[in-house]
Amino acid sequence: MNIVNLDVSTLGADADFSELESFGSYVSYPLTSYDETYERVKDADIILTNKVALDKPLLSKLPNLKLIVVTATGTNIVDVEYAKERNIPVRNAAGYSTLSVAQHTLTFALNLLSQMPYYDGYVKQGQWAKSACFTHLAQGRRDIDGLAWGIIGLGAIGQRVAMLATSFGARVSYTSTSGKNTAQAYPHLALDDLLAQSDIISIHAPLNPATKGLINAQKLALLKKDCVLINVGRGGIVDEQAVAARLKSGAQLYYACDVLDTEPMRSDHPFLDSSIQDRLLLSPHIAYAYQNSLKTLVQMSIDNVKEFLKA
Repeated sequence: MNIVNLDVSTLGADADFSELESFGSYVSYPLTSYDETYERVKDADIILTNKVALDKPLLSKLPNLKLIVVTATGTNIVDVEYAKERNIPVRNAAGYSTLSVAQHTLTFALNLLSQMPYYDGYVKQGQWAKSACFTHLAQGRRDIDGLAWGIIGLGAIGQRVAMLATSFGARVSYTSTSGKNTAQAYPHLALDDLLAQSDIISIHAPLNPATKGLINAQKLALLKKDCVLINVGRGGIVDEQAVAARLKSGAQLYYACDVLDTEPMRSDHPFLDSSIQDRLLLSPHIAYAYQNSLKTLVQMSIDNVKEFLKA
């Protein structure tokens, strides 16, 4: 078997796919642009990809291809329907990141409620050393206990976040973006009601026609004062320009996100405006990639190859 891994660096320096070498010729690339893809996979029997698109024009030129393994949960980078026509299985790694994304969500919430970035900077910039007082009580330090935490998308990750939030004393409610997931242990609210009533809102929904641009300027206007809005779903769910504009207008809003509509971040992105940094907390798409989750993802991807070859 000719096995090609197109973008192994997206899984970190410690991602070990060496087990695949026992199944034939295994070649991995740190990253692959779309224009480079055909030359690298033209003789491939098995392709592993995390973010490199495999569309119909490309797949139609690969007569040897027998299996596609997406080293992630979402398979939107692959023309799944065309692969099905060609009888090419598409395997993914469902559920590997539930714990890490939930932990990242809680980290965002705790940091913004406590204003930890501000206090960390206060100390490290030498301001505490100059103070006559043993403490510095300037801003933030809100308790989760008793706050209303609204969850947009109560799948496996959303449910884990709900459990963590409840353990801190938050009052959890949720909205279903599909309108079908309404038989849960938490109160279900219409989206506008959830936005208007929640102190903390975390987004765990997939990006699809129903969620694209779901949180726009009109929806942001519904949020409570000092609401903490967290997006660890997909960047396109939130109108980033509208968030930046609202923050610049002086709205009492905190925004944290691990995902952007375009990744990597554009050099002219509105979130880089220095005037709004104190109400933003950003990370570069790492919520899925905590240590144990990455190990699980790599092993699930290898197992997808092994199971296919055994069939």
